Amino acid sequence: MTSVPQLRRATPADSAAAFALVRSVLAEYGLGIDPIATDADLADLEAHYFTRGGDFVVLVDDSDRLVGTCGLFPLDAGVVELRKMYLLPPLRGQGQGRRLLDWALTRARELGFRRITLETAAVLKEAVALYERNGFRPDCSSLHSCRCDTGYARDL
Repeated sequence: MTSVPQLRRATPADSAAAFALVRSVLAEYGLGIDPIATDADLADLEAHYFTRGGDFVVLVDDSDRLVGTCGLFPLDAGVVELRKMYLLPPLRGQGQGRRLLDWALTRARELGFRRITLETAAVLKEAVALYERNGFRPDCSSLHSCRCDTGYARDL
């Protein structure tokens, strides 16, 4: 029996593994990665998340292999975007997505944000259902990612 993955703050050394994980999950759903625009943030987690006042965490297994990611990307003083919340297939359906989302909501409040937004693709049905169960409502007012066809938001 494997143990519960550990949640920890990402480091610059996690960038390549996070990129590979995101690429792998997107490919499962027929979506492509965009290293020049949408996914450029993964190349420098420090600059895109930490120095901007956001945060980024990873889930790691017993061998310190990345199995999940989740980021909070500040948009303005009161709004943060949930980004890069992905899990490898063996961890889905075990409460780890909810764990990442709970971390994001709690951490966003701790950082002083009042609203959280996200962009997603309708093909990611499990993620969409998780967001809707947790109070996110459709809001496509700020979609900018080429692979996303819907957006959500909720107040914190």
